[in-house]
Amino acid sequence: MDLSADDLAGVVDLFGALPPATLRAALAELAFKRGADRPPAEFEPAVESAIESYHLLRLPGDPPLLVAGPVAFPTLPEGARDLPHILDVPERSIDPERRGTAAEKRFRSDASQAVASNDHDRIETLLDVSYELEAWAPVDLAETRDRLDDALEGNNHD
Repeated sequence: MDLSADDLAGVVDLFGALPPATLRAALAELAFKRGADRPPAEFEPAVESAIESYHLLRLPGDPPLLVAGPVAFPTLPEGARDLPHILDVPERSIDPERRGTAAEKRFRSDASQAVASNDHDRIETLLDVSYELEAWAPVDLAETRDRLDDALEGNNHD
């Protein structure tokens, strides 16, 4: 069962927010509905990849929660509409400011790491993410974007 990062965001968005373990269980349930018996842990790489790409955002807490991220175009995979009836999980509403604060903190950390490691591809990706993130949450990333731009310009003058 191949699911895109947007599919994962769609499953999360169906509930508003989900703990990572619950998302993995939901994905295992979808696989089962499609005739494949896959353990929830098998979905960990897909979830982590969606977090890395900003399709999902991890919010700190106990438990941490995942929400559809700023670059996601959430889509519902086949059979996902039944998940709220199958899983006994409350629907959650996340305050946009909380979501924005977590996204901004993560973005600034990712940008610092990309600049420090001179990761040209990651810097370009983060520049794209910055515009999506500003449209998605009440954040101002202009200063961090300038640092990313400066790092790219420094690479172009070598």
